[in-house]
Amino acid sequence: MARHSLGLAPSASLVLAAAFWAFGTVIAKHLLASLPPVAFLVLQLAPSVVVLWILVLANGTPRVAWRQMLPIAALGWLNPGLAYTFSMLGLVQTSASVATLLWAAEPALIVTMAWLVLRERVTVRLIGLTATAAGGVLLVSEILDLEASAETGGAVLILGGVLCCALYTVLSRRIVTVVDPLFIVALQQTVGLIWVTGLWLMEGSSVVELRALPLRDLLAGAVSGLMYYVVAFSFYLRGLRSVPAGTAGMFLNLIPVFGVSTAYLFLGERLVAAQWIGAAVILISVCALLGAPSRRPEAAS
Repeated sequence: MARHSLGLAPSASLVLAAAFWAFGTVIAKHLLASLPPVAFLVLQLAPSVVVLWILVLANGTPRVAWRQMLPIAALGWLNPGLAYTFSMLGLVQTSASVATLLWAAEPALIVTMAWLVLRERVTVRLIGLTATAAGGVLLVSEILDLEASAETGGAVLILGGVLCCALYTVLSRRIVTVVDPLFIVALQQTVGLIWVTGLWLMEGSSVVELRALPLRDLLAGAVSGLMYYVVAFSFYLRGLRSVPAGTAGMFLNLIPVFGVSTAYLFLGERLVAAQWIGAAVILISVCALLGAPSRRPEAAS
């Protein structure tokens, strides 16, 4: 595999992205017990945006045509804007373990959208494995269990966020091959921050509710934001530069591995029997997907 400027193989970048997204989710679940989801997004994104622009300026501002700026900014509204608004609202109503497992639906959506939008080749094996993983997602989310209505609403919101992220991956595939990923992340996180700040102000909230938090929680929120929106996004977009969108999506199935393990160790969360079966189905499908041959992306024109 090709290597990018940090000396990591694309596969290593994508694995690290999945790990940081999972760890950030567990921290977020803990903090959402004391802070509304939209205010928490502001707390996460604000320091991330500052750090990202410092890094962009330190590395030298890249030349980007104005016609490229609008689609990059629009994708920032999609993700992290809409995607994580849905995700955090859903996380309040469900566990961190279930939330991270639900993200296993993303590869199936990416494969489908990459085929429809980018015309990336898919095989019968790939379709079968992604469909199997999607079946595991249904078990984990308990959407089919009418008695689990308390968490079903949260699961639906999270799946809405997953859909936004899948669309983001497919639409970003061509942009990241011609524009510096760090600049893309900085601009998109800025748009996302503007979006969630607007929602926050519409709620009638103020900075007072953030200042009322203990310093430890403020620092934890900032750290989770850096994990989510600086480190994970940067690794993911760097990996996406060198592999097809469908292949990059396969690595997101590793989020449940990191997420469930971390939630078990630090939050004491447990899954019921049906969810463990769904998790096993997802992980078996992931292993098979990661072993499936993939086509290299065509060079950017």
